[in-house]
Amino acid sequence: MTLQQLHNDSSLLLLKCISGSQSYGLALPHSDTDIKGVYILPRKEFYGLTFTDQVNNETNDEVYFELKKFIDLLSKNNPNILELLNTPEDCILHKHPVMNEVKGELFLSRLCNHSFAGYAYAQIKKARGLNKKILNPTDQQRKSILDFCYVVYGQGSIPLQHWLEIHQYNQKDCGLVRIDHMRDVYAIFHTSQFQETVSLQGISSGEDANEVSLSSIPKGIAPCSILSFNKDGYTVYCREYKEYWDWVNKRNKERYSNTISHGKNYDSKNMMHVFRLLNMAEEIARYKQVNVRRKEREWLLRVRAGEFLYEDLLKQAEEKIILIDELFKQSDLPDAPDIKVAEELLVTIRETCYQ
Repeated sequence: MTLQQLHNDSSLLLLKCISGSQSYGLALPHSDTDIKGVYILPRKEFYGLTFTDQVNNETNDEVYFELKKFIDLLSKNNPNILELLNTPEDCILHKHPVMNEVKGELFLSRLCNHSFAGYAYAQIKKARGLNKKILNPTDQQRKSILDFCYVVYGQGSIPLQHWLEIHQYNQKDCGLVRIDHMRDVYAIFHTSQFQETVSLQGISSGEDANEVSLSSIPKGIAPCSILSFNKDGYTVYCREYKEYWDWVNKRNKERYSNTISHGKNYDSKNMMHVFRLLNMAEEIARYKQVNVRRKEREWLLRVRAGEFLYEDLLKQAEEKIILIDELFKQSDLPDAPDIKVAEELLVTIRETCYQ
C-alpha cells in the first residue's frame, strides 16, 4: 500500500481532513495545510503477508492511518487521532458513511489526562531545554580531556593547560601513572626528570581521546605533581555538546529566527500548542468534549507572537496541569475505553467495507 495507490483508489479512503493550524483556527498567512485521514487496506493485502498501517509523504504533512491503527490509537486516547475524529465540518474533505459509527463518546476516558496534559508537560520540558540552549550556547570548538584536567599547585590546584604554560612543557612530553585507591587521580612526570631516554605516552593521545594516556615509569622517580581528571564532567560535556550541535544542525531555521526575534528566548509556537492541549484536556474533563476549533484563538496567537514572559507561561501551565489532574479525578469518565467495544466496531466497519 502506498500513498499514490490511495490517491488512485478513492474506494479505500474512509476519512480525509484538513488538520493542524487550519482546523484549530490558528492558521497564519504563511501556515502550511496539513492533511490527515483514515484508509482501509484492500482485502487482499489485509489477508496477505504485508500490512501497511500508515502512509505519508516525505514531509509528513499528509498522513493516513489504516483503520486498525486508527482504532488502536483512539483506544489509547491519542490526541492527534481524537482531534482527527472531531475535525470541524468545514475541514472535512471526505467522509465515508461507515465513519459515522465511530463516535467520540465511545473512547473518551481518564487516559486523556495523560495523553493531552502529559504530552503538554513533555512539550514544557522541551521548551525548557530549548530555553537552556538559547541562553547557554556551546562553543563550536570542542573541548578535549586536557580542559578537564587539574594539577596540584601550591596549596590548591590550577588547570593543566596553565600548569604546562608555567613550566613551558608540552603535554606530549609528560607521562601519567595511576594512583591506587584514588579515582581519576594520577602522578605526573616529565622527560626532563630522566637521565636516560624514557618513552612517555603524553597526557592525551589526541583531541578525540576519551581517556588520559598512561606511561611506564621507572621506580624511584618522584612525580612532578599530581593530576586529577574530571572524567564525569567531561562525559557530561560530550553529551551536551553533541545534543546542542545536533539541535543546531537540525533546527528549523525560520522557526528559530522567529523564536529569537520576539526576544523572549522560547519557542512561542511550541508554547501555544502547550496551552491548546491543556485547554482541550480541561474541556474533556469538564464537558466530555473534544473541541478542536479553539475559541481562545486571539490569546493563543498572542502566546505565539511572544507577548508573554517565559517564566509566567510556565507558571500558568504548571498550575493548569494541577487543576486538570484534579478535574479528571472528579470526572465520571471511565479509566480507559472499552477495548471489546473498540474491537467490535473495527470488525463491523471492516466487514461492511469488504462486502
